Amino acid sequence: MKSKDMSKRLLFFLIFPLLTLLGGCIPTFRMNGTVINYDVYKTIDVGEFPIRAALVYPPLQQTFENKLLDYVSRQTRLNEVDGPADIELTGEITGYSLSPQAVGTDAYATETRLTITVRVKYVDNKNPANNVDQTFSAYRQFSSSLMLTDVQDDLCMQISEELVNLIFNATLGNW
Repeated sequence: MKSKDMSKRLLFFLIFPLLTLLGGCIPTFRMNGTVINYDVYKTIDVGEFPIRAALVYPPLQQTFENKLLDYVSRQTRLNEVDGPADIELTGEITGYSLSPQAVGTDAYATETRLTITVRVKYVDNKNPANNVDQTFSAYRQFSSSLMLTDVQDDLCMQISEELVNLIFNATLGNW
């Protein structure tokens, strides 16, 4: 019985100081990966992203712009302004296309892919070396038995979220 008490005490005296030392070390990190110097960067201008695609779905522009602006405001402390800013984020929706994917036994497509492509211009007016001019693309597949008009809004929301995440990581999250 005494050896059991002794081992508990020994364990306490070894573990307690270690926990006390580690308790003072609190690591900090940001899940979104941004490390923006807010002493240098204070403002951002998120411009319009007009649709320049051959196939046009008018609500897409507003959906995409709202998702992008919302994401930037939630993930950073930059003030959104219209006009000259420390950082400017502009672009255009260059692609909105449907393509058949899986083919069934009757030679008709069973799956259709909706792809959206966005060209982004990221201008860092404080450090031009950070400028980005890049095209991003994302897609979702849906059953060909469904009408596009029935799933289009939901698909555009999902694809816009993915595009915004890709764009943020390549621009503001890439510090």
